[in-house]
Order: sequence, then structure tokens, then C-alpha cells
Amino acid sequence: MKKGYFLTIFLISLFAWADDDHHKSHTMEMEAHSHEGHKHEVMVDGRKLEVDPDRFDKFVDGQKNFHVAVISVNGMVCDFCARGIEKTFKKDKSVQKIDVDLSRGKVLVLYSLSAKIEFEDIKQKILSNGQNATDLQVISI
Repeated sequence: MKKGYFLTIFLISLFAWADDDHHKSHTMEMEAHSHEGHKHEVMVDGRKLEVDPDRFDKFVDGQKNFHVAVISVNGMVCDFCARGIEKTFKKDKSVQKIDVDLSRGKVLVLYSLSAKIEFEDIKQKILSNGQNATDLQVISI
């Protein structure tokens, strides 16, 4: 009986250690990520650019009774930045869909009508990925 108990404790400890090690590895990867040699050598200033109308139309195609948050972002320079923003917003249950336009510095987020969209919350989500949200427009569709 004691062998089974100790084996169970050992296995649980091993999985906990492996999960912690994976988390530390991912955190170190994000901290060490360099933007050198990436597609965009200059950071895009999202405030200076408009949303691509074709991309927007495709994003909202078939959607009704939602809010679309159009977020202007400074500091997105690579696909790693864009994927981090997507991951962060997908954790929010009120987010239905997201599209990051790296080349224009825009993030489109489709929210349910009942969602409370606050710019400070959005700024924090963007900042947690190393970029800055500079403007927000909310469009009801």
C-alpha cells in the first residue's frame, strides 16, 4: 500500500515540476524574444492608419448583434506580438473573434452585445504583451 502511495506522490510531483519548468521556459522565451530581423524594422503607429476595409468586411461578414472594438496599437513588430495579443484576448469569454492586422497596427475584437468594453482593460491586455493601445473605437453591428 505504501509503495502505491509513494509512487502516486512521486508522479504528481514530477508532473507539477514539468509544468512549472514549461511555464518558466515559455516566460524566458518571451522575455528573450528579439525583434531583430523581423518583417517590420520600424514599429507601426496604429493611430496614423485606417482599418483595411476589405479585411474589416471579411471580419464582420455574417455577424449580427455584436460590438466590434477597433484598437489602435503601437509596438507590434512581428508575428510573435500578434499571436500574444490573440492569445490574451481569447481568454476573455465575451470575445467571440479576433483579428490582428500587424501591418496596420490594428486589432479587431468581436464582443457580445452584453460585454462591457473598457479601454483601460484593453490597454492592460495589450500592455501585458509589450505593446501600447493608443485608441479605441467601438462599432455596433
